[in-house]
This record gives sequence, C-alpha cells and structure tokens, in this order.
Amino acid sequence: MEAFYNHYSFLWISIGLTIAAGLVLLTQKPRTRDYIAFGVIVGGLLTVWIILHPHQTPLMNDAKAVQAVIGAGTPVLLEFQSPF
Repeated sequence: MEAFYNHYSFLWISIGLTIAAGLVLLTQKPRTRDYIAFGVIVGGLLTVWIILHPHQTPLMNDAKAVQAVIGAGTPVLLEFQSPF
C-alpha cells in the first residue's frame, strides 16, 4: 500500500491543492479570468500527470524473475550494463 502512495504522491498532492484552490475561488467573488486561470492550472496539472505518470516497462517481468532467483537462496551474479 505504501508503494501506491509513493507512486501516486504527485496525484494526491495535486488533487488536494486543486480542491483547496477551487474552494478559495468559489468563496470569493470570481471573475471570468479567475475561472480561466484555474482551468489553465488544472490543465497544466493534467498535462504533467499524462507525461510523468508511472507505467510498467517491458523489463518489469525480467526484474521479477531476478527477484525470484535472488530470494531462492542460491548465489546470483548480477551484471549491470549501460549504453554509454
């Protein structure tokens, strides 16, 4: 459950700040430009979420296989490579 909160902490913080900003906006006397600014902020947060959200990579299955071998108690040699 902790991993869920860590992976989606940006989402939780964004939702909380959006709700707080919306409540402040609605308790004041909002004008059209206030609604436009709020929409731009929400749109920006959605854009950032679409770009940065965590997703599963094709190598996740390989990582699970390596974790299973390491947890079996047999010696394991890991080799790390970089294309640079």
